[in-house]
Amino acid sequence: MTGRQLITDAQNTWCPCCGNFTIQHTLKAVLSDMERAGTSLDEVVLVTGIGCHAKMADYLNINSFYAIHGRALPVATGIKLANKKLTVICCVGDGDAYAEGLDHLIFAAKRNIDITVLVHNNRVYGLTTGQYTPTSPLGFRGRSTPAGTAEFPINPLELMLASGATYIARGYTRKMDQLKQLIAGGIGHKGFACIDILQICATFFNMTEYYNAHIYDLPADDKSDFLVACTKAREWDYNSEKPIALGLFYRQVFPTFEDRVVREPVQKPDRKAVISAFLGAQQ
Repeated sequence: MTGRQLITDAQNTWCPCCGNFTIQHTLKAVLSDMERAGTSLDEVVLVTGIGCHAKMADYLNINSFYAIHGRALPVATGIKLANKKLTVICCVGDGDAYAEGLDHLIFAAKRNIDITVLVHNNRVYGLTTGQYTPTSPLGFRGRSTPAGTAEFPINPLELMLASGATYIARGYTRKMDQLKQLIAGGIGHKGFACIDILQICATFFNMTEYYNAHIYDLPADDKSDFLVACTKAREWDYNSEKPIALGLFYRQVFPTFEDRVVREPVQKPDRKAVISAFLGAQQ
């Protein structure tokens, strides 16, 4: 048993069948396991952005911080640099992280800051009722593109590999056990972990049948080969009928940003000596 009620009493306003429920209860299970293993949940911080995903901060009974749209990563980075002992988890959306906050995501990966990023990738702006995002497929018909978007989607896994992330995975909200393993692995990894989660938006872009027909699990083999990870990441481009791999794509251990930052003690100067030296130089 855990020492606290992890699901808060706040009224939950997610739509019925929303994939966010799976992520919420998966996080609850992971946090419970961490507490049983000896981690104090007072040393866990959840940072969220803006979007349907961000309500996670209301619904999980742990330390949390609401950032503005696209700015969850710099907040999480600051928290980790201020106290390396904290476990920092970011919940962000595909519109939140891959659009407005893309530069922050890339630089957090580049620095290999030791935080875990969970991207609730429903491929639509659900909170604002159905506009397209960077991972929406070509031709997506939404509120802002009634004739269909003319843009191809980005491939976030390929982008994270190029940016320097050291733990890269893809989960699916209809495979909770696997998602739990991926999230626990990301939190346990020392370095920047990014887990792209195919999260069902039951109201504005329900991809359940499509995903169920295309997903398969990656084998549990060596994940340190960058080129193999790139090949697998490119296999599905978020816009095709190709198979969709789920699981861990890449894991490598490199020094983290917070361990590389040198904190020299600040020596306060002798104010009077500085003034005397300055005045003497003026004579």
